[in-house]
Amino acid sequence: MLALIPLGVLLIHSQTTLGRLGKIAASEAEYAVSITRHASQLEGLSMDIERLVRQYQVLKKAELKDLTENYVSRFNQLLHQLCDASSSDDIELNCQNLTSRINSIMDFNQADPLLLDAQLAEFRQSILALQKQTDSQLDIRIEEQRAYVRDVQQTQAWLMGILVFVSLVLIMVGSQIILRPVEKLENMIRAIARQQWPLPEVSKSGPKELIDLERKLHWLSERLNQLEHLRQALLRHAAHELKTPLASIKEGCALLTEQVVGPLNQQQVEVMHLLNSSTQRLNMLIEQLLDYNLLLQQAKPQLQWHPSAAILNAFVQDNQLAIQQHGNELQVNSELELVWVDGHLFRRVLDNLLSNALAHGARGRPVFLRLYRQENKQILELANNGGQIPAEMRNVIFEPFKRGNNKRNDRVVGSGLGLSIVADCARMMHGFVEIVDVDYADVCFRVSIPVDEE
Repeated sequence: MLALIPLGVLLIHSQTTLGRLGKIAASEAEYAVSITRHASQLEGLSMDIERLVRQYQVLKKAELKDLTENYVSRFNQLLHQLCDASSSDDIELNCQNLTSRINSIMDFNQADPLLLDAQLAEFRQSILALQKQTDSQLDIRIEEQRAYVRDVQQTQAWLMGILVFVSLVLIMVGSQIILRPVEKLENMIRAIARQQWPLPEVSKSGPKELIDLERKLHWLSERLNQLEHLRQALLRHAAHELKTPLASIKEGCALLTEQVVGPLNQQQVEVMHLLNSSTQRLNMLIEQLLDYNLLLQQAKPQLQWHPSAAILNAFVQDNQLAIQQHGNELQVNSELELVWVDGHLFRRVLDNLLSNALAHGARGRPVFLRLYRQENKQILELANNGGQIPAEMRNVIFEPFKRGNNKRNDRVVGSGLGLSIVADCARMMHGFVEIVDVDYADVCFRVSIPVDEE
């Protein structure tokens, strides 16, 4: 509404100016028509008066004299109307001359025809001069109207520019006033997503709906904070409570396997092998769960430039034994000398993608790792041959505890956290992971991480 005030002023001013111009145009048209009609009638009456005067001088009839006086009376009346309507001094002076000349002509007692002809000639010249003066006055008034219209147009243009500018300024100011609480809400939502507490205080002034929304966000933040503390406490206690009896079970299984408490038959030895493998699997699941919890607790990634060769060499060296055990070959193709990543998170992405490829890929087939840049993104691709991922699983496979239907090469039931950790690590580095189709492998995971150009 505030921004519409200048536009309203402009509209009112435009309507007023248009109405004033319309009145001026109508009055000037009426004036021009009236002046032109009076001048034309005066010319016609002057010709009739001249003809009647000449007839009277010849015939000397009283009827002609009365008729001439009647015409002169009408002439004087129109002449006075013309002079009163005109504002020109020249026209007023000419009207006085015409009045004196018409009085001279009406002197019927004069007998000199030459003097009468001269008076009539001067009368005609005065009539013609009056017409020219009238036309000139109309031209002057038309030019004045044009100048006035130009001034009005220029004033209207300046006023429109100023008021539109003021309206735009008010719109910008009003937008900032409106967007300021919205930006505060965005900051609060961003703070909740990043687990940054405490939140800014609730506004004391502003739209009631936005203040209510701020209160709800504060309530949501407190609720999420409570749930986060409960989750962390649950994981810590669960891990501790699980590890303590698990250690006892492992120790007991070790004693039984080593036959410290007595000899075992062949069937009992097989049972102990199953118990040992199960305890190792349970221990690995607990470690993955703690690792996932540690990842979620990482507040902010430390993004900086890292030499890609150093990261990849350390990665290949640490996983060389696992690659050889599965009979695979890792083919690395890096087109980047430096990568803008969090070194710890990027290494987790590499380890989990390779672990997934070794577990689900075909044995003895190469695993392809490619690192390159595409526009403003760093692209990491890790591809392997083996069972393809169905289309319906591609949308949910990156969720926690989601496992594919393909059998693992190591016959171990996965926890479903590996690819979820990859997705979370990529998300923390402002990127994302997806499954793409390539022509050189059956399965390809692509991780896209944006580059900070600054």
